[in-house]
Amino acid sequence: MGRVAELAGVSVRTLHHYDDIGLVRPSARTAGGYRAYAAGDVERLREVLAYRRLGFGLREIAELVGDRSADAVAHLRRLRGLLLERRDRAAAMVAAIDRELGARARGRTVTPEEQLELLGARLYDVIGGAYPATRRTEPRIAARIRDALGDARTVLNVGAGTGSYEPADRDVTAVEPSAVMRGQRPAGSAPCVAAAAENLPFADGAFDAAMAVSTVHHWSDPAAGLREMRRVARRVVVLTFDTDEPGWQDRFWLTRDYLPEFAAVLADFPSLAGMADAIGARTEPVPVPWDCADGLFEAYWRRPEAYLEDRVRRAMSVWTRVGPEAERRAVRSLGDDLVSGRWTERNGGLADLDAADLGLRLLIA
Repeated sequence: MGRVAELAGVSVRTLHHYDDIGLVRPSARTAGGYRAYAAGDVERLREVLAYRRLGFGLREIAELVGDRSADAVAHLRRLRGLLLERRDRAAAMVAAIDRELGARARGRTVTPEEQLELLGARLYDVIGGAYPATRRTEPRIAARIRDALGDARTVLNVGAGTGSYEPADRDVTAVEPSAVMRGQRPAGSAPCVAAAAENLPFADGAFDAAMAVSTVHHWSDPAAGLREMRRVARRVVVLTFDTDEPGWQDRFWLTRDYLPEFAAVLADFPSLAGMADAIGARTEPVPVPWDCADGLFEAYWRRPEAYLEDRVRRAMSVWTRVGPEAERRAVRSLGDDLVSGRWTERNGGLADLDAADLGLRLLIA
């Protein structure tokens, strides 16, 4: 036990405690009768200590390492996903600090809201709290997804968020890295695993289908995530965004006239053709209905006043990514144009449309 404690960087007292509570019990004995760790015991101890260093409580850890459906590889994938989440959170906090330093260097007063942004710098931890108010399943988009899933009975929902678009008539397992989003999943929803798309903790071919809805643009490596979906499922259905078409940012009046920074947000986003090639998928356009129930970024294309509401914008990741200065300018300009009638002059023809193709696409493989 002393040797294991030394290698693991913990005290013998800690190992005794883990033994006493049944968390990690040495299964072997030395010739002298002392407790000793077999290879499987060391593996379990490694998992316990890794989860502990990620901030999990002992009760949570006991449930995690006691999961009989997860082998060593599954635990490693889960741990890797949690570490990637922590890395992304740190990177987002650094970016928030840099923005504030830049603002202060220019002599601009930093608002309390901007100061608090640092504390919630992981994207979905920033916007996740606003999701229940405006982000709901849009039935017409959900029908397209259900059709694409076909006869799949077991479905993995990757980047599942609060559970929108999860089909109620299938056996669904969800994957979501954000604790804020996981915490808002309604009672009775599908079981949700804390993991990242790029490292799914499941065996090859474990599901009939894998789906991902409006989440790929948040992944650190979209191609890797798509390939992981392909690995664990025989069918893949992804709702994403097309940036292949020249002048794609001009399809939507909001990005064309008020928020040109949107193009920079997706500057490193892989092409639709590249994503399709990664999983051998075909693509289908998904028009956005004028009364779309899901408050995604393009949802209010015929209801421009909605973009003036803070509660609406807070549930859209775009606004967090472009930063507060661009957001204030866009909202102010849109508000002025709605009052003056300029927006109607430019976009009056939209009133005759029931749906608009604003770049949403289904990838089906």
